[in-house]
Amino acid sequence: MEASVILPILKKKLAFLSGGKDRRSGLILTIPLCLEQTNMDELSVTLDYLLSIPSEKCKARGFTVIVDGRKSQWNVVKTVVLMLQNVVPAEVSLVCVVKPDEFWDKKVTHFCFWKEKDRLGFEVILVSANKLTRYIEPCQLTEDFGGSLTYDHMDWLNKRLVFEKFTKESTSLLDELALINNGSDKGNEQEKERSVDLNFLPSVDPETVLQTGHELLSELQQRRFNGSDGGVSWSPMDDELLAQPQVMKLLDSLREQYTRYQEVCRQRSKRTQLEEIQQKVMQVVNWLEGPGSEQLRAQWGIGDSIRASQALQQKHEEIESQHSEWFAVYVELNQQIAALLNAGDEEDLVELKSLQQQLSDVCYRQASQLEFRQNLLQAALEFHGVAQDLSQQLDGLLGMLCVDVAPADGASIQQTLKLLEEKLKSVDVGLQGLREKGQGLLDQISNQASWAYGKDVTIENKENVDHIQGVMEDMQLRKQRCEDMVDVRRLKMLQMVQLFKCEEDASQAVEWLSELLDALLKTHIRLGDDAQETKVLLEKHRKFVDVAQSTYDYGRQLLQATVVLCQSLRCTSRSSGDTLPRLNRVWKQFTVASEERVHRLEMSIAFHSNAEKILQDCPEEPEAINDEEQFEEVEAVGKSLLDRLTVPVVYPDGTEQYFGSPSDMASTAEHIRDRMKLVSLKRQQLRHPELVTTES
Repeated sequence: MEASVILPILKKKLAFLSGGKDRRSGLILTIPLCLEQTNMDELSVTLDYLLSIPSEKCKARGFTVIVDGRKSQWNVVKTVVLMLQNVVPAEVSLVCVVKPDEFWDKKVTHFCFWKEKDRLGFEVILVSANKLTRYIEPCQLTEDFGGSLTYDHMDWLNKRLVFEKFTKESTSLLDELALINNGSDKGNEQEKERSVDLNFLPSVDPETVLQTGHELLSELQQRRFNGSDGGVSWSPMDDELLAQPQVMKLLDSLREQYTRYQEVCRQRSKRTQLEEIQQKVMQVVNWLEGPGSEQLRAQWGIGDSIRASQALQQKHEEIESQHSEWFAVYVELNQQIAALLNAGDEEDLVELKSLQQQLSDVCYRQASQLEFRQNLLQAALEFHGVAQDLSQQLDGLLGMLCVDVAPADGASIQQTLKLLEEKLKSVDVGLQGLREKGQGLLDQISNQASWAYGKDVTIENKENVDHIQGVMEDMQLRKQRCEDMVDVRRLKMLQMVQLFKCEEDASQAVEWLSELLDALLKTHIRLGDDAQETKVLLEKHRKFVDVAQSTYDYGRQLLQATVVLCQSLRCTSRSSGDTLPRLNRVWKQFTVASEERVHRLEMSIAFHSNAEKILQDCPEEPEAINDEEQFEEVEAVGKSLLDRLTVPVVYPDGTEQYFGSPSDMASTAEHIRDRMKLVSLKRQQLRHPELVTTES
């Protein structure tokens, strides 16, 4: 009997197993009677269902039945007690009738129970609710009887429904899976000849049933350790303890059968997949060896120009596009075969490897044909491209050689010559590249016969070879003619470059000389702190003048060479006319400034030499120190030197220029004045020695 069939009756709670136990560990069956008339048939059905739940071992310990008659009449209670003899006579050990507060007729009730005791086969006692604990522990009684045992009838009923549903579905599913699995084991050969249909699918989803079972088992196990909602710890009912191993056993069986079922489905799917792979492999092989090969046999030319090669290449791309679709199928099939090989089924390994090898051989051979043809057309396109570029370069070079060169300036002539050399070099590189491309193309054409599928391509190869060699010979002749014309043009342009180079260098010499003059006036300003340093500065200045003299001589030589080149080329120079006057003018300015620098350094040497002789304390020559003329000479030279520092350099054209900045000259003059003060002090000491003694 299933709970779902008698669900309305069970919801009435006519009787229930609370999970409590008596002192003999027997289950307590509670029959709560109400004010309304109890339907004995429904009560009987309820008792039959409840007593079918416990195990035989549990039933052997007997039941203690609590008949709650507090809200019922004695006749109803008596009827229920007598009914227990027919429903569970052997299992009932004790019947506790809970009496109401208004006590029944004691004599009647006592006489009835005593009279029926032997016939009933179990003891019946009449007890009030507060005295029920004499026979049953309080922790085993529900709250209705003053106990602490928690019982939720609807919760228990819902779990019974879930348990019975799971049991029913899992049992049915186990039968279906066993039928499928056993049929697959017995009829593998017959099943290979037919595909999977709905007859081989279970009526319910195994995953859903397994999930339901796991959730039910988790709930049952959780109730073993958790308390009720009120927080009171309690032990589960026997039916729950009994349900756990049943659910676990069903789950184990389901997992086992479901695993076998999955393997059956996998094997069947694999066999179906193998048949599909075989069919697709043959489709790929038949097309590649048939129409695909015919397309390649019809294409062997390389074209005689870029446009012709591009047209052939476009045609080949269309062929490749058609092959790509079949190659994509090959890749997919290869992956499927690899997946099946990884499964490791011995019976299919040989067949799968054979299919994979056949498919790979055909595809790789056809791909090699396509790649060879593509490389050949690409090489032909590159050859024609290089030939066209080289032809354009030769045309451009010839155009430059046919135009006369007008000497504008040295930079433009040199740029033109450089451009001419670059074009000639580019032609050389282009011709070398054409030879390399041509030879590579010839080598590929010579290997073309091995890919011809037996077709005679000698005539086509000869035409292609003659065309390639003819293009290379024509380019060689055109390059040789251009080289002869370049040699003549190069000689004339080199003379022009040399002419303008001389003019530029002469102008550069003027610039250098101007820079030397500027450096002389701005940086060569120190006169030295003593005679020795001043002599060193004078020596450096003479070397500086030698550098300027060399620059001037170099510029004059360049101007003379310019005149000779102009006469040779029968042309007039635009820049040499004003370069010589500029060179002479700067040189005269440098000479004047240099002479002024020499005069100042020589005066500084004379001043420092005489001053150092006076300032040195030499007792051996007092007459020399006391010579008044030396003091006057030092003073005169110092004053002349100071006056000269304030005088600018006057050039032949009347312009003036000072050495250094005013602050530089002021610093030099201050040093000279300090030296003159020391000499004057020395002079006073020699004239009036008593002043020195007094001060001491």
